[in-house]
Amino acid sequence: MFCPFCGYEETKVIDSRLAGEGQQIRRRRECLKCAERFTTFETAELVMPRVVKSDARREPFDEQKLKSSMLKALEKRPVAIESVDAAVLHICNKLRALGEREVPARMVGELVMNELRHLDEVAYVRFASVYHSFQDVDAFREEIEQLRRDQLKSDVEGSQLALWDGVSSLKPKSKR
Repeated sequence: MFCPFCGYEETKVIDSRLAGEGQQIRRRRECLKCAERFTTFETAELVMPRVVKSDARREPFDEQKLKSSMLKALEKRPVAIESVDAAVLHICNKLRALGEREVPARMVGELVMNELRHLDEVAYVRFASVYHSFQDVDAFREEIEQLRRDQLKSDVEGSQLALWDGVSSLKPKSKR
């Protein structure tokens, strides 16, 4: 780290603390030549993959664009902004975890639809209608029916697990 006062390249760290809600490290430094003190902030630079569009264009991942598209689908729906922020963070974490330099836009869209399905079904259908370019009412109907089938399947699996837990609690305890 170069000293901002004299330009000397050797400094020592006097104090380090967490800052920015744990997202940064604040370091107090002292120049070894002029003895001036200054503060630096260190943050992790997490690289997001580039998004490959359907026409083969590549563009940087834009978290704000992702959030605004989700908010557009969620317009006038009873979903807390904190839930949207959590969903955006979840999508970003999944994309980072892939470790890829580029991801298809289709994958990002699928991740958004998956999150919206959990947040609000109406918003999910809104987003899906634009994303899949529904041409008629039948396409809407088919997507809603698929959503209902998935929900019914989820409800049945949940109730079967509850039954299993109930049966396992009725089993006699083994004596040691």
